[in-house]
Amino acid sequence: VSMDTEETPSPPVAPIMDPINMTSVAMGNTSKQGKRAIQFRKLRVPANRLTPLRKDWMKICSPLVEHLMLQVRFNTANKCIEMRTCTETKDISSIQKANDFVQAYIYGFAVEDALALIRLDELFLDTFEVKDVKTLSGNHMSRAIGRIAGKNGKIKYTIENVTRTRIVVADSKIHILGSYQNIRTARRAICNLILGNLHLKCMATCEPLHQGFLNVYEYFCVVNLNLLFHSKKK
Repeated sequence: VSMDTEETPSPPVAPIMDPINMTSVAMGNTSKQGKRAIQFRKLRVPANRLTPLRKDWMKICSPLVEHLMLQVRFNTANKCIEMRTCTETKDISSIQKANDFVQAYIYGFAVEDALALIRLDELFLDTFEVKDVKTLSGNHMSRAIGRIAGKNGKIKYTIENVTRTRIVVADSKIHILGSYQNIRTARRAICNLILGNLHLKCMATCEPLHQGFLNVYEYFCVVNLNLLFHSKKK
C-alpha cells in the first residue's frame, strides 16, 4: 500500500543586500558601472516669453549653474530650456528645484520672485483657470478677469500684500506663488471675486491671516521694547 506524504515547504530565504550608502542615496540612482544616472528636464517657452528670456538669461543661468550645479541650455530649434544633472551635482532635488524656478518664470513671475523657489522649501506653485471656478465666456470672462485685477491692479496687489503671495493673471489662467496656507487664502479670495462677490467680502476672507501677521509683529515689537528697557535699566 502506497501512502502519500506531504512535504513541508521550506521557509523563504531572506535576500542578502549590501548596506545603503547615504552618499549614493543623496546623489541619485547609479548604473551597474557605478556611474550616476543623468536626470533631464525640458520646458517649452511660449512666444510671448522669448523676449524677456533673452534679457534675463544670465539671471536665470547663474543660480542654476553656480548654486545647483546643473547644465543648462536653450534649444533654439524647438524653443525649449533644457536642464540636466552632471557629475558636479550634489543634491538630487536640484533638478526639480530648477524645473520649478524656470516654470515660474515662464508663467510670468519676476526672476527675483521665482528665485525663492530655489532658496526656500516651503514655497509652491498653483495654477487654475477661471473656467474651473465658473463657466464664463465673452464679456463675462473679461469682467471676471477685470474684477481680479481691479483698477490699475489695486485688487491684485492688495491680495498679494495681505496673503504674502505673488499672483500672475495670464488671460484666463491664474498662477499663485507662495506657501500652502497663503495660496489657499489667496485662491479663496480670487474664487469669490470670480463668483461675483463684493470686494469687501473677498477681503474679509484674507483678514484673519492679515490679523495673525499683525499680532506676530506686535508681539516681537513688545519683546524688543522690553529687552531694550531692561538693558538700559542695568
